[in-house]
Amino acid sequence: MFTRILFALCAVFALSSVAISQEATEVENEVTAPAQAVSVEPVARDEEIAQRVVEIMRSTGWYKFSRVEVKDGIVFLDGRTNSADHKAWARDLASKTQDVVAVVNRIKVEQEANWSFTPAIAEIKSLGSRLITSLPLILLAIVILPFTWWLSSLAAKGLRRWLLGGIASPFLRDIVARFIALPIFLLGLFVVLQVAGLTQIAVSVVGGAGVLGIVVGFAFRDIAENFLASLLLSIRRPFRAGEYIEVTGMGGTVLSMNTRSTVLLSPEGNHIQIPNAAIFKNTIVNYSASANRRNTLEVGVGYDVSVARAQDIILEVIGGHEAILSEPAPMILVDSLGSSTVNIKAYFWVNAHEYSMLKVKSALLRLVKKALTEEGISMPDDAREVIFPQGVPVLQLDGKAEARAQEIANQEIGDSVREAAAIDESAQASSEAEGNLGNEQDEIAEIAADAIAEDGETDLLSDKG
Repeated sequence: MFTRILFALCAVFALSSVAISQEATEVENEVTAPAQAVSVEPVARDEEIAQRVVEIMRSTGWYKFSRVEVKDGIVFLDGRTNSADHKAWARDLASKTQDVVAVVNRIKVEQEANWSFTPAIAEIKSLGSRLITSLPLILLAIVILPFTWWLSSLAAKGLRRWLLGGIASPFLRDIVARFIALPIFLLGLFVVLQVAGLTQIAVSVVGGAGVLGIVVGFAFRDIAENFLASLLLSIRRPFRAGEYIEVTGMGGTVLSMNTRSTVLLSPEGNHIQIPNAAIFKNTIVNYSASANRRNTLEVGVGYDVSVARAQDIILEVIGGHEAILSEPAPMILVDSLGSSTVNIKAYFWVNAHEYSMLKVKSALLRLVKKALTEEGISMPDDAREVIFPQGVPVLQLDGKAEARAQEIANQEIGDSVREAAAIDESAQASSEAEGNLGNEQDEIAEIAADAIAEDGETDLLSDKG
């Protein structure tokens, strides 16, 4: 940013230096046409013209090493002086002399060091005199400018309260009110400048400020871009505080928005600051704009069971849950045929403002697994192929070994039955581990309120004026 400003200033300085050098080159050998018509047969000879001009120049005492040469009516002036006005005076003198055709002014201006404080003291006295003379105008400015500033502030406050109440964003109301009330202060400033006779100076200052504004605007382009983006976001309102959004690959709950950036609180509790210009230019996914959201869960059942029966069981469990909406109705569809399972995908809708999507899905998976197990529907793991290069030896068991193997098998079957009966013995909508199924947005809102209070910046998403 500093490099941009330095580059712009260097460019202006370079252009100014070129202009000054060109002007100096043009003035060094200044040629002036005669003030009167050129006669065909001149009366005055070149020697007489040179003698007359050099005598007048020497009599002034303004020139050193002065020399005048005339050829065919063209006067060449050489010498040194300490003032540009004296150089111009010599040119005018020669051009107005009788029978001069043209003047080539080669006099050099050499400034001499002046160690006297007399000019400085005189300038200070002149400044004091002008200050005393302008004292009534200064008093007038002291009275008018604060009055017009107070009047414009009062007008802005009245506009915000009575005329701009229909604008939802306090930030936008404030900008519109100040923009409308600004001419009141500018009118007072114009009166002061007009009375002081500084209208032309004001125009010059405004022009210079315009150039400076371009340089500053180029240097602070990103800041201005974020400010305008915050203004447009305040008008459009694509999200509000407390809503969960995703933008530029970042997701989180909106905490606040200032004139530079929008602050999000990620699910991990991290604060994410995204520039408003980036938010305005990119796609915004607002997960909280609509209360109803769709979610899915997937279950794999064995090839040996009735898929339609499994679908009915899953539909009964999901449709009977208190967090699932009846409209749109849940859908239980066969999604794919796996290596060892038929994969069934369930689609259901939840009121995301009241319930947590993660907790509801956890509860449904638990209840569906319980219901399928009680109905004897298998949910096998993916098939694995085991290769025995040397083959599998088969041993014939005797009577005692066969009885012992049967006893172990019966024990394992009994344990599995008891385990199936004990698994998810509670058919409640949520377990103790899941807690209540309510949305955690209230807790996030409390965290957001504490973060905004610590930040101390004005929240543009707040509805408080």
